[in-house]
Amino acid sequence: MAKQNFILCLHPNTKLVFTFFVTISVLLIPTFWYGYGIFIVCVLIALGARVLKEFLSFAVKALLLLLVLVFFIQAFFTPGGTVLHTIGFLSIHENGVESGLNMTSRILGISSVFLLFFRITSMKDTVQALENMGLPSMASFVVLSTLQIIPEMKKQAQVIMDAQKTRGVETEGNIITRAKAFIPTLSPLILSSLAATEERAVTLEARAFSVKGKKTRLYELKKKRIDVVLQIIMGILLIGLIVWRIVV
Repeated sequence: MAKQNFILCLHPNTKLVFTFFVTISVLLIPTFWYGYGIFIVCVLIALGARVLKEFLSFAVKALLLLLVLVFFIQAFFTPGGTVLHTIGFLSIHENGVESGLNMTSRILGISSVFLLFFRITSMKDTVQALENMGLPSMASFVVLSTLQIIPEMKKQAQVIMDAQKTRGVETEGNIITRAKAFIPTLSPLILSSLAATEERAVTLEARAFSVKGKKTRLYELKKKRIDVVLQIIMGILLIGLIVWRIVV
């Protein structure tokens, strides 16, 4: 039997507490080194969980362009301090660079920990953990559906595009060719999404989703001692951090 990964086997609540702890700490700690350090920590955790490739790929696609734009906007349009460089009528100020580093570090730190959470936690475990905390079944279903709608539509769009390709429709090439191939897929994509919604509703009713009362499960989440210890440690650290910021 293969050895289970320690990070992946942690309770979803532990991962969720870590996510919110990092988010609040990034907002409270003023230095930009902390935000960039959190990204390195997330990379190490992703490496330990064996999801490094997926994590880095998603982080680069989702964050790289945003971080570059935010940094240069802050650097060029935040006045104050020494002028470091001038390009035409625009000048990069010392305060602008500092503001850009602070802003991008917070975006990177918060975004990377949320990306990591969704890489190392399955949606069914997350929703079940929320239900165990008292979230109504209807609300948990809304959360799960919202998180899954984009991946499901992307998968369905790819299936439709492959079907178009088998019929001789040109789906690869420059951006104009791709746009022409994508537009005809919108109608079947919308119709298939509506049909899937109806099928999901029928399935839920067949499983007594709307019936009142306690429901049993074949799969139950179990919180281990290490989960309790980690959550207590992060709670104490967060309280200490908040007190430190108030005092300082």
